[in-house]
Amino acid sequence: MIRPVAAPLMAGVILLALSGCLGGPQVSRSADSPADPVTGEGGPGHMNARGEVVSPLIDQLRLRQSVLPKGGSFATVGDAVLSQGRASAEAELRVKRLAARARSKNWLPKLGPDVNLTSLSSIAASLVMDQAIFDRGRRAAERDFAAADVEVAAVSLVADLNKRVYDGLKLYIEAQRAAELAGITEAALTQMAEFERITRIRVEGGLSDGSEYRIVSQRRAEIESTLSSYREGGISARTELAALAGSSFDGLEGISVLPPDSGAPEPLSVLITKGEAARTMAEVAVARSGLLPGIGAGASVAKDGDLSGGLSLDGDILGFGRADSLKALEESEEVARRKVDEARRDSDRRIVALGREIASLAAREQTDGAVIAQMEANISLYTDQYKAGRRSLIELTGQFETLTSMKRDHASLKYQIAVARLEIALMRGVLVDGGSM
Repeated sequence: MIRPVAAPLMAGVILLALSGCLGGPQVSRSADSPADPVTGEGGPGHMNARGEVVSPLIDQLRLRQSVLPKGGSFATVGDAVLSQGRASAEAELRVKRLAARARSKNWLPKLGPDVNLTSLSSIAASLVMDQAIFDRGRRAAERDFAAADVEVAAVSLVADLNKRVYDGLKLYIEAQRAAELAGITEAALTQMAEFERITRIRVEGGLSDGSEYRIVSQRRAEIESTLSSYREGGISARTELAALAGSSFDGLEGISVLPPDSGAPEPLSVLITKGEAARTMAEVAVARSGLLPGIGAGASVAKDGDLSGGLSLDGDILGFGRADSLKALEESEEVARRKVDEARRDSDRRIVALGREIASLAAREQTDGAVIAQMEANISLYTDQYKAGRRSLIELTGQFETLTSMKRDHASLKYQIAVARLEIALMRGVLVDGGSM
């Protein structure tokens, strides 16, 4: 019998000697680990000897530069929104990093209580230590999974913060659009009120019947209702923005001009799908290792000091249905690769569509500007003809109402272009500097 004090020490020495023969944790992926064919440049993430995730992907995320012009209105809003939105996403990433660090130590022997019904009846427990000698790459795959999990969390952090800035900037754009359209409508209301006054004088003087006055009055009321809706929309957008950013932007005006899409960097949706694919492949490697025989060493120290131990054979030893199970795992890997291809195609298609929309809106903006200039010249002509008695006031107010609607549509175009450029920047994750995250 081994002395009680020396028995646990001896068991530990035996198992640590076994683990020492294995060389401890691997810094990079082992040959049995899932080689990720979709991670792109830099290779997949892995763990170093300190349990830290070494990820070229995260390094690339840190190097991303925001496309928001420095010192502009968009940068001012974006900085304020960003300062309010870090906590939850950063907390999730910290949890993933801690879990990965814990997973990085999975090559060490496991120590825990071994309790069964017999030992419970005598209120006795023994300590068990297990160490894998030949595990078919299971523990390496577990570390790969943890590394991929951290990468997915990192990309999710970037996506969350970019989405928060996008939401804030979209509210700011809506507030600016509502303010400009309200200004156009207010000027139109002033002119239409003057037309209404003239019509009323004509009716009172017997120069016109009441039908003309009712038509002009109805048009004035419609413009007044439109003005009220724009003002309410602007107030609503500014209120939501203040709640999101934690501050008011009442004195801030104008929108920044974002640069055209440069075609880089890779969209965040693709990066997330790549990380999920790497994580899936690591899960497949873990499952595959469970279908193949593995060897482990164990030692047990009972309460009375007796030491027992030996080797164990793990895994699907008999192999019933193993071929089908392995085939299913291969299909899972193929599905993961296809999802990456689909994500890339979807993002490329959306970015191309947004680019075409921007080009169309820009062309329309230029064309409508020329049309509005012509319509303003026609309004001057209609006014002169009305004063000469060749045009009715109904015709003049109708032309004026059409011009006002055209001006509002034309003014909205630059805001639509800004939102489309913002969406592209959101997809590429360049609304926030990587270094600030």
